[in-house]
Amino acid sequence: MIRYIKKGPTLEEKAESNKKVQKIVEDIIADIEKNGDSAVRSYSETFDNWTPKSYRLSKSEIKACYEQLDDQVIADIKWAQQQVRNFAQIQRDSMKDVEVETLPGVTLGHKHIPMESVGCYVPGGKYPLVASAHMSVVTAKVAGVKRVIACAPPFDGKPSPAIVVAMDLAGADEIYCFGGVQAVAAMAIGTETIAPVDMIVGPGNAFVAEAKRQLFGRVGIDLFAGPTETLVIADDTVDGELCAADLLGQAEHGLNSPAVLLTNSEKLAKDTELEIARQLTILPTAKVAGQAWRNFGEIIVCDNHDEMLQVANELAFEHVQVMTENIGYYKDNMQNFGALFLGPETNVSYGDKCIGTNHTLPTKKAARYTGGLWVGKFIKTCTFQKVTEAASVVVGNYCSRLCAVEGFAGHKEQADIRLRRYEK
Repeated sequence: MIRYIKKGPTLEEKAESNKKVQKIVEDIIADIEKNGDSAVRSYSETFDNWTPKSYRLSKSEIKACYEQLDDQVIADIKWAQQQVRNFAQIQRDSMKDVEVETLPGVTLGHKHIPMESVGCYVPGGKYPLVASAHMSVVTAKVAGVKRVIACAPPFDGKPSPAIVVAMDLAGADEIYCFGGVQAVAAMAIGTETIAPVDMIVGPGNAFVAEAKRQLFGRVGIDLFAGPTETLVIADDTVDGELCAADLLGQAEHGLNSPAVLLTNSEKLAKDTELEIARQLTILPTAKVAGQAWRNFGEIIVCDNHDEMLQVANELAFEHVQVMTENIGYYKDNMQNFGALFLGPETNVSYGDKCIGTNHTLPTKKAARYTGGLWVGKFIKTCTFQKVTEAASVVVGNYCSRLCAVEGFAGHKEQADIRLRRYEK
C-alpha cells in the first residue's frame, strides 16, 4: 500500500502559477522581436539593473575575469570540463554514420551533421551556476557545432568571473552578460547586434523555461524543463541523515524545487523528516531549501520494492538517487528518469558539477519521452539514398502501385517516368 506521510501541491495548483508566467514571457518576446536591442536593454535594466555599453564581452573583459580567480578555481573548472568532454566524446564516438546496400542496387544511409549555431544559457542571477557552462558549451563543441554563443546574467552587479572563465575555457565563440527571457529571445530571434542561432539549450528559472517553450519551432531546444526535481529511493540500508542531505541539497535550487523520499521503511521516513528539520537549522541555504521542502517536499512509504518502482516510474523525476540493498533492480527496471545515481557512494551533486554526465535533464514528467542533454542533441541524423537503374525498376513498380492506391498521381508519375526510361 502506498502512503503519503507528506504530500506536495496538486497539478492544478502548479498550473495556476504557470498562466501568469506565460503572458509575461509572450509580451517580452513580442517586444524583442519588434524592437531588438533597445528592448533587450530595457528589460536588462529593469530586471537585472544592468546596462553596459555592450552585452558582448571583449577579450580584455574576459581576460580580467581570469585575473579575478584563484589558480585552484581555474584548475577545478578545467578538471570538471575534462570529465564532461571525455564522456561527451565517448558518446559522440558511439554515433556512427551508416551506408548499406539494403537490396541489390539500393544504397541507404544516414549522416550525423552538427548544427551550425547554438545559444547556451547559463543561469547565474541567484547562484553562479558555473557547471552549466560545461554541460552546454563543452558538449556542443564536442558535437562539432561551429558557432556557440553563451550568456549568463550579471551576478552581484557584474559578469560572474567564474562563469565567464568557464564559458571561455569550454570554447564559446561569443560571450554575453545578460539574462532572463531577454537573453533567450535575443539569441533565438536575433537583434541588430546578435545573429540568431538554430538551437537554445540550458536550464533556467520558470521564465527562461517558458521562453524556450514559446520559441520552440522557431528554434530547436534541448528539452522542456521546469524546477529541479530529486527523488531519493532508499531502504533501511541507509540512514535519515544521508537521505536528508541528498533531499535538501537539491531543494536549495529554488523555492519550487520538488524533493521526494520514497522508501519501504517507516522508520527511515520518520528519521529523515527529523533530520531535515535539524539540518535546516544549520544549512546556509535553509531559507530557500526550507520553503521548497515545506511546499513541495514529499515522503512516500511503500510496502515493497515493486511498489517503489511503480511510484518512481509514475513520478518520472529528473534526478533519481537509489540507495537500497538491490540497486541493480532499479538500474535494470527504471524506465522514466533523467539520470540515475546508483548507491550511497555517489549523489546528484557529482552529476550536477563535475563527474562527466550532463546535468541538463528532463523535468515535469518529460522523462517519459526524452533523456537529457547530450552530444546527440546537437546533431541532426539525416538520411540519404542512391539507386541503380535496375534497382529503380524494382522499387518503381512497387512505388507506382502503392501511389495508385493512395490516389497520388504526381507521386505515381515520379515512379512511372523511371520505369519507362530504365525498364528493359
